[in-house]
Amino acid sequence: MRGSYFFTSESVSEGHPDKVCDRISDAVVDAFLAADPIARVACETLVTTNRIIVAGECRLDRSACGPQGLMNERAEINKDRIEQLAREVVHEIGYEQAGFHWKHAEVSVLLHGQSADIARGVDAADNKDEGAGDQGIMFGYACDETPELMPAPIQFAHNILRALAEARHSGSEPLLGPDAKSQVTLQYVDGKPVTANAIVVSTQHAATDVDGRTIDSDDIRKIVRPYVLKTLPEGWMCDEPYFYVNPTGRFVIGGPDGDTGLTGRKIIVDTYGGAAPHGGGAFSGKDPSKVDRSAAYAARYLAKNVVAAGLAERCTIQLSYAIGVARPLSVYVDTQGTGQVSEDRLSTILQELVNLSPRGIREHLKLNRPIYRRTSAYGHFGREPEADGGFSWEKSDLVDELRRAF
Repeated sequence: MRGSYFFTSESVSEGHPDKVCDRISDAVVDAFLAADPIARVACETLVTTNRIIVAGECRLDRSACGPQGLMNERAEINKDRIEQLAREVVHEIGYEQAGFHWKHAEVSVLLHGQSADIARGVDAADNKDEGAGDQGIMFGYACDETPELMPAPIQFAHNILRALAEARHSGSEPLLGPDAKSQVTLQYVDGKPVTANAIVVSTQHAATDVDGRTIDSDDIRKIVRPYVLKTLPEGWMCDEPYFYVNPTGRFVIGGPDGDTGLTGRKIIVDTYGGAAPHGGGAFSGKDPSKVDRSAAYAARYLAKNVVAAGLAERCTIQLSYAIGVARPLSVYVDTQGTGQVSEDRLSTILQELVNLSPRGIREHLKLNRPIYRRTSAYGHFGREPEADGGFSWEKSDLVDELRRAF
């Protein structure tokens, strides 16, 4: 690691077109898992001006989907139910605009059954354990830069947008719109963040206020500033010339009316803001049998516990899988020169503590539950574990066992 440098990460709000798609896709995943904990879902969503398209493949146990099979109109989950979910998501985000409205948008549902060839490879049968749903590599990362054990730039970028969204939903900032982006550049000294060097916030806003006065970027700057100050540590605010709010001067047309959205296009926002590698697979829209999602969660879980146990200041973990094969092909641990113990030994201990097969991960983290809609914005990591099992991969419950092992 370099000693002194600047590093930047960005985040996007729940109303960003890609994030609208992520939330719809994850709402579909949750609906299927609520009906059948072993449902298979790979759901992709596209949004544009007053248009929502939901496509992909899925599979329910026959007992959960009605006498005529999957997606039949008599099924518990059918096209009408999925259309309803899409509209619910758009409504809860807050889109009631002429170009994208939860009530008036046209919704097309194109989901179909899962490929039998894929099912044959990943289902458990006879003495064969359930295999991975695809080949691939997944990464997990943790560091001691923030209490959440996340890289500071992405954590602050998320927190800025979450604060603005909460203010918008509460009604305290009625001029703000759903679509927004943030970007935070931090200065590092001796490998530790010390201050913000530049901050960018672009947020959709109303064209006029209640008195009919045109809203300009200075108005939005005054709204945004207190939330940025509240988010950053005291004394970390960047100099005024490097605080950019709506740099183009106007951001009225936004969301899917301004830019087409797709599921899975914000994978770096979803993870570590570029501070750590990403395996390439998106998370949203996938049930937890897909190792793109579940193994990435497991890798974060392991890396976080390593750092929480004081065994390293930074930890990167890579897992790799082959389709239809249960056990990971490799478990790579890199503490980037900050480790207190052997990385080879650490890899061995982690595999003894957690079964890293797809089934083992799901059972250990209890992933076969409808807990994914909430992950779709403001990062899948650096969140608080929730009572119903949401963000279970953020627990630090391996700390004592890891300390005892060394």
